[in-house]
Amino acid sequence: MVTVRTETPEDVDAIRQLNQQAFGQSAEADIVDTLRENCPEVVSLVAEDNGDLVGHILFSPAEILSMGRTIKGMGLAPMVVLPERQREGIGTRLVTEGLSLLQKKSCPYVIVLGHPEYYPRFGFEPADKYRIVCQWEGVPSEAFMIRIFDTSVMHQVEGIAMYRDEFDDAV
Repeated sequence: MVTVRTETPEDVDAIRQLNQQAFGQSAEADIVDTLRENCPEVVSLVAEDNGDLVGHILFSPAEILSMGRTIKGMGLAPMVVLPERQREGIGTRLVTEGLSLLQKKSCPYVIVLGHPEYYPRFGFEPADKYRIVCQWEGVPSEAFMIRIFDTSVMHQVEGIAMYRDEFDDAV
């Protein structure tokens, strides 16, 4: 049975291997390791089945620069499920439980750069609907999405959404 829980120090090597295996490269694993080291505010969850990690999701601080002010929230990236375990609902559990945890922590929003067919089921909408754009040029507008939890904080917020600097080398 798959359980979702917070990452522990014992999971670090397995998370790295999981990201490398699923993405076929080390870029995402490197970002996860660097964020874990540099940013105590990350939220890192794993999906475990019979003692083996089969999925991982990471949320890290993000900002929207809007009309001279900065609104802090979180960015979802990366999210990974072992290729042979995809389409079993593991990713859905990771995203759902991560979003629920962040909403309970009064996070006003979460941004994601991802598959436009996948993330809307979790309440993500194209960020350009709110006149929020990704910091990186060339990102398709349908792939850059936002899930707003606190409409009072996000009222009339528009501008540029910024991920942490650790992501810049991967783009």
